[in-house]
Amino acid sequence: MPHTIIKKILQARVYDVAVETPLSRANQLSKRLDNEIILKREDLQPVFSFKIRGAYNKINQLTAEERAKGVIAASAGNHAQGLALAAKKMGIQATIVMPATTPEVKVSAVRNHGAEVVLFGDAFDEASAKSREIMAETGQVYVHPFDDLDTIAGQGTIGMEILRQHEGDIDAIFVPVGGGGLIAGVAAYVKYLRPDIKVIGVEPEDAACLKVALEKGEPTRLAQVGIFAEGVAVAEIGEKTFAIAKDTVDEVITVTTDEMCAAIKDVYDDTRAITEPAGACALAGLKKYVEREGVSGQTLVAINSGANVNFDRLRHVSERAELGEKREAIIAVKIPETPGSFRHFCQALEGRSITEFNYRYSDDNEAVIFVGVGLGGSPHSLEELLEDLKEYAIVDLTEDETAKVHVRHMIGGHLRSDKGELLYSFEFPERPGALLKFLNALGGQWNISMFHYRNHGDAYGRVLVGLQAVGEETDVTQYLDDLGYPYQDENNNQACQLFFR
Repeated sequence: MPHTIIKKILQARVYDVAVETPLSRANQLSKRLDNEIILKREDLQPVFSFKIRGAYNKINQLTAEERAKGVIAASAGNHAQGLALAAKKMGIQATIVMPATTPEVKVSAVRNHGAEVVLFGDAFDEASAKSREIMAETGQVYVHPFDDLDTIAGQGTIGMEILRQHEGDIDAIFVPVGGGGLIAGVAAYVKYLRPDIKVIGVEPEDAACLKVALEKGEPTRLAQVGIFAEGVAVAEIGEKTFAIAKDTVDEVITVTTDEMCAAIKDVYDDTRAITEPAGACALAGLKKYVEREGVSGQTLVAINSGANVNFDRLRHVSERAELGEKREAIIAVKIPETPGSFRHFCQALEGRSITEFNYRYSDDNEAVIFVGVGLGGSPHSLEELLEDLKEYAIVDLTEDETAKVHVRHMIGGHLRSDKGELLYSFEFPERPGALLKFLNALGGQWNISMFHYRNHGDAYGRVLVGLQAVGEETDVTQYLDDLGYPYQDENNNQACQLFFR
């Protein structure tokens, strides 16, 4: 097979619709990691993904009779867009079965290219089974998103471009892996010409079908697949792609959701481009490799495979990026339920950025607060933080998925006290030390019964505070007026009435 696939890659027809994408040096990341980090920018394709290459090359091989029947495929989105555009270019009718979990931006793009879209199932494999049913009924030609030699050859042109575009040495190329079409094509070509270059696959921890296949020696179906990076959410590596990958891929690295989110931020910081989770998967693996191996001065290439991401998903990405970069810790802290204890705790954190601060009164003696703290990013930052706070009882929640996904947004409840409370929201200029300055200004005249703060990177920090000062409303209002911070009385706010009263 090696010579067959190399010949197919050299003969592949992709540039009627695809473009030769550039290699972009990631300047900030290169400096930070002390290696030459280069991104292969497949996010710049007409459909914002490399998939256009394999799809177009495949349908170019169809006979006139096959083209007349039309084509059908299953895809999580990027192959769908590639096939839809390729079919439109050649005047062929296309039907695409997509998982119902596919981002709307991908579904809309496929329809805009003139293809019929059928939404079915939660992941690729369910959509694939449905597409086979439809194919049996209609007689359309099935265009597999990865397990086809012509598709693999189309994707292999990326490897050909990388070696042609970069004049110097390359130590390793990192490739995201879903069904394996991209890594099979790239690895086959690169290893044929430059066997000294490492080709390293990168998969999400919850969708590591190639890693499992290499361990077991054959394609093996995963019982469950995570869909955060839906572009690589495949339960079983392809037979043809595995046959190539097992002899050409050096290793597979798995990455977490947080690590992919951090890589999305890295790409943005260096290129101002926003990639999808699957697109940043390779870079996340590259960073993990550098940390594990301690390498420096090497030239490392990561394939940025796509940029088809729903805008609203960026809220989640932003939330998790700092955790993935180990620049934020989440901790639960017990402090005395006495006026001034918040301020004392913040003083213990002096010099560190507080990214989140959630608290709800529940006990007369002891308070439990949910805190996000910015870290310096060094391997010992978390240990240093815990050492600085050794006077407190602390639980580290940084790796607790439930805490990150749910608990941080659910701190609250009704006040378990007969003292009552007054609610106010405040704004203050967002800068290092601003939260401590606000607490110092607020003082210790009244007990704080609730406190919610989250740094969202805005110019102004926003805080919701509960004060146990019922019956002293006039004194509180006068005090807050003198405080000098813009504030709003929230005592009649409907949401506060529902959840906090």
